[in-house]
Amino acid sequence: MSTNNTSALDKMFKLTENKTDVKTEIIAGITTFITMAYILFVNPDILSIAGMDFNAVFMATCLSAAIGTLIMGFYANLPFAQAPGMGLNAFFTFGVVLGLGYTWEQALAAIFISGIVFILLTVTGLRTAIVEAIPNSLKHAIGGGIGLFIALLGFKNSGIVIPYEATLVSLGSFADPKVLLSVIGLVITGILMIKNVKGAILIGILTTMVIGIPMGVTDTSVAMDFSFDIRPTLFKMDLPGLLRIGEAGVVGAITSVLTVVISFSLVDMFDTIGTLIGTGAKAKMLDEKGRLPNMNKALMADAVATSAGALLGTSTVTTYVESAAGVAEGGKTGLTAVTTGVLFIFSILLAPFALMVPPQATAPALIIVGVLMMGTVKEINFDDFSEALPAFLTIAVMPFSFSIANGIAAGLVFYPIVKLVKGEGKEVHPAIYILAILFILRFTILPH
Repeated sequence: MSTNNTSALDKMFKLTENKTDVKTEIIAGITTFITMAYILFVNPDILSIAGMDFNAVFMATCLSAAIGTLIMGFYANLPFAQAPGMGLNAFFTFGVVLGLGYTWEQALAAIFISGIVFILLTVTGLRTAIVEAIPNSLKHAIGGGIGLFIALLGFKNSGIVIPYEATLVSLGSFADPKVLLSVIGLVITGILMIKNVKGAILIGILTTMVIGIPMGVTDTSVAMDFSFDIRPTLFKMDLPGLLRIGEAGVVGAITSVLTVVISFSLVDMFDTIGTLIGTGAKAKMLDEKGRLPNMNKALMADAVATSAGALLGTSTVTTYVESAAGVAEGGKTGLTAVTTGVLFIFSILLAPFALMVPPQATAPALIIVGVLMMGTVKEINFDDFSEALPAFLTIAVMPFSFSIANGIAAGLVFYPIVKLVKGEGKEVHPAIYILAILFILRFTILPH
């Protein structure tokens, strides 16, 4: 790279000011990409269950990740990458489409609306204020609950856990090649994680896929069926259908839409701000008051990417905690993010191989992500029962009811109740009472 080019990059991303250089930033960006590239295979796998076209979702995943990450790099000058979020894609499929009965087109419309709302809230600064209203215990519980939910999904897709009438669930047969392949993949990925291998989850997926070829699980012929056509999901949002008033009536329809949008919004907000603050702290980027420079710009990048992702045809785009891998490699500026974003564009070339990845290869990745997300529960004070009960219900209701939204609702309903009983009702933000009342009405009086 010429001196002039280096100087231009230095000026654009303030490399010298941040005590870094082009080489370090590029290596950091490559590291971030490798650690989060598994989403390219997992996201289409989950959303296709909702009836979406696998090929088109793969393309939408690549493009939305690139858009969000490039905005983060150029606009916010921060080393964080974005992509369709784990947990949010599961909520999209199993909570909104299969659970609440919306079409995937209507679910995309709900995500688009949440993105627009995020843009407005970010411009006004209300987005940060809303997040601060939510108790920390519930923020951590939501992450843990989603972790359990994703792990359950992984166990289900692998065949390790199967439905069983007498006990609800049971272990699958390890004589089944599909189940055996999933277990092998889990062992391989687990070992790679323990050894701190960069890109452990992605390597685990690809290795499991290859092992599945002689086992007869991986179908290599399907690669020929891939197309680069994004049209099956592009601009397919159904806003009129989302807002259509049916048997539930006007109030029921409005409440149902609000439930979906609020649920998408809450999960995305906690995920994004938690990632930005946590990763920023690790990179020593926070100021003396614990604030991240350009936080509002980072939130704006997230909001725009969410709306863009809905237009392209994928679930909510959010900031990835895997960005910490690039930060650990020395990434401090937007050049790290730009490098990752460019790699997401080039990853479109991997498209023909995406269909070859069987669910048994991505299932171990879901379980491992579940493990990582559960780590947040250690921040919950279980010695205080008024904190423990709402947090536990948030965590437990998600997998047990197979609904992320139900878990969030359980926590938000019980938190103000236990605090009122304890005499600490004044410490609860008024917004929590409003949300609790809305959820109570949603699940008791109003049609749903």
